[in-house]
Amino acid sequence: MLLTIQNTMLRLTVDTLGAQMMSLRSMDGCEYLWQGDPKYWEDRAPVLFPFIARLYRDTYRLGGKSYAMKIHGFAAASEFSVKEQGDRFITLRLENTPETYGVYPCAFALDITYRLVDSAVEVTYRVFNKDTQTVHFGIGGHPGFCVPLEEGESFADYRLVFSENCVPDRIGFTKDLLLSGCDKPYYLEGGNTLLLDHSLFDEDAIILKNMAKKVTLCGKGKRSVTVEYPNMPFLGIWHWPKTDAPYVCIEPWTSLPARQDVEEAFSCKSDMIHLPAGETYENIWTITVT
Repeated sequence: MLLTIQNTMLRLTVDTLGAQMMSLRSMDGCEYLWQGDPKYWEDRAPVLFPFIARLYRDTYRLGGKSYAMKIHGFAAASEFSVKEQGDRFITLRLENTPETYGVYPCAFALDITYRLVDSAVEVTYRVFNKDTQTVHFGIGGHPGFCVPLEEGESFADYRLVFSENCVPDRIGFTKDLLLSGCDKPYYLEGGNTLLLDHSLFDEDAIILKNMAKKVTLCGKGKRSVTVEYPNMPFLGIWHWPKTDAPYVCIEPWTSLPARQDVEEAFSCKSDMIHLPAGETYENIWTITVT
């Protein structure tokens, strides 16, 4: 079911299937969110939970047992209920079911709130541990943004500009897109700028850590998208490899994929969130458009 909220500057449409943002338009009609062309990538802005990216052989361990889970977890394919909705915000909820227990034997609730604040979308993740033991998870966003945003521009006219100079580390991957353990410094133009080119993604995503916590997608024109992620330690930058895809994903993540040749035990994976029984986790990030 599609639901829409708006203020005087933005109109946001969200699908209860996956709690996925489906459209983000300014009031002058500009669509900022990628619209899911199957030629390149059918999704638009999936929610990644309770694991981010790939597991070795699609399996992990919890409580001494092995479980199967596909890439990015199951939230994106799950129907959320509407917990609360107003003119400028909506909160969607996903709770554990007998089906989720088969792949993730934990009692939890996940609330995702989208709130419009002037020209920004504030995204809030809340995870409630309803279990009697610690719940282990990763969570993140995967929004794609149109590139270019204005007529007369090309993909190569665009760049990602971080809010301050930094030398991030690029997470190393194997050919199976699992962690290799070989991270390397990723130098930016002028200390803060990544010039976009389709060939950047020929080996799949660029995943960074130790980067600035705000980045702006901009071209030669006036339109731009700024993503701010103060409590996300990792950032993915991606489009479908070896294509001329007219979008780029800017993905704030709390955790990383599995290691090559390791069936990860969630309780021992240091980059995941380990939420004690009865407690609540919250993480807020924002998308601001011109």
